Amino acid sequence: MGYLGKQPSAVPLTSDDITDNSVTSAKIIDGTIVPADLHNDAKVVKSGSAPTSPVEGNLWYDTSNDVLKAYDATTSSFQKIFYTVAVLSSIDGSIVNGSASNLTLNGSGFMTANLIVTFTPSGGSASTVTVTPSSVSAATVAVPSAIYGLSATTVVAIKVTNEDGRESASVNSSVVSYPTGGTITTHGSYRVHTFLSSANFVVSAGFSKAMDTLIVAGGGAGGNWHAGAGGAGGMITHNTTPSAATYSIVVGAGGAGGGASVGSNGANSSAFGQTASGGGRGGNYSTTGPLSGGSGGGGNGWGDNYNTGASGTSGQGNNGGNGGYNHAGGGGGGKGAIGSNASSATAAGNGGAGSTNDYRTGSAVYYAGGGGGGTWSGSSAATGGNGGGGNGSYNNNSNAPTQGSVNTGGGGGGNGGQGDNTSRATETTGGSGIVVIRYLA
Repeated sequence: MGYLGKQPSAVPLTSDDITDNSVTSAKIIDGTIVPADLHNDAKVVKSGSAPTSPVEGNLWYDTSNDVLKAYDATTSSFQKIFYTVAVLSSIDGSIVNGSASNLTLNGSGFMTANLIVTFTPSGGSASTVTVTPSSVSAATVAVPSAIYGLSATTVVAIKVTNEDGRESASVNSSVVSYPTGGTITTHGSYRVHTFLSSANFVVSAGFSKAMDTLIVAGGGAGGNWHAGAGGAGGMITHNTTPSAATYSIVVGAGGAGGGASVGSNGANSSAFGQTASGGGRGGNYSTTGPLSGGSGGGGNGWGDNYNTGASGTSGQGNNGGNGGYNHAGGGGGGKGAIGSNASSATAAGNGGAGSTNDYRTGSAVYYAGGGGGGTWSGSSAATGGNGGGGNGSYNNNSNAPTQGSVNTGGGGGGNGGQGDNTSRATETTGGSGIVVIRYLA
């Protein structure tokens, strides 16, 4: 029978009511059936820990991880209802023959832990490594020794499997060889190629690493008569990731000296399309001025003629110092500082300091120091700058000038002797340059 007027209270359902189509919406009043009234088979348990005594198919919303799970009796555990798909899109780095290295994996769905990375070489057995991703889209993995021990050009298929057991498609990477050329050493995590003379640097196919390069040109020769000193060779650093090719590495010689004629600038050094300019030669007496270069040569030591130091190249070195004061020459410019001016008739200018670089050994080494100027009188030599600059002569060359140090790009010291005494009128050779290439091994 129907009800008239006020709606009645909820009527409990009995087994007699549970027949096909007998439970209608009119018999279920909102709010009268609560989760406590339901069996676990008919509800989703929402909690921070798994429900006890679950059976196959029970649902649990894990509030600790915001994930809906279903109980799997086969594994006796709650499993996610959905899976995170693993995608490996690209790989940075190289598998290098004979050397341990790391690869950076890029993609999506890596999740937060236990990412399995599988390396399968063509025709060989797979190796696996389990890593913790740095994010859901990136992970770093060390190449197993069984893989980097393979010969160059071997193709290796790499794939990942995430915590949900989802496996990515493979991305191929070929084993490559290290570059060759120069003298090869290592320090810390770096592999280093040092060029003390011109030669080729060969990058093999597939090898791709960023490379730091130090380029120092040859230093300029010191002047030969009441002379200014040679300027240091230009010094620059450069970073590039070269493609597979053969690259010509040029190491500049020091400016020519050793005779009574006018000396010369140092020669340029170059690598990967970058050029450091040779150092400028020092000035001579009142007849020949100093020249510009990576760093400029020092001015001569006589009167008002040619006694102004020459200019350096921006970003590579500095100007030479001024000469004058009756026979005292200026110091050659260095990478780190301008050459000093002559301060009196008996005190020539010191060479400008060079600059440090640690690419070759991991410790700071000075390069590109300017030479010290020469003076006809005086009782002590003007010193060359740190980085291979030669010292100037003094007391009519009773202490001869010194050359720029080899493979530093240091400028040659200025000669203070008289031009009418050819045994004393000798310019000094600048130091040869150097090229150093390093990259993470």
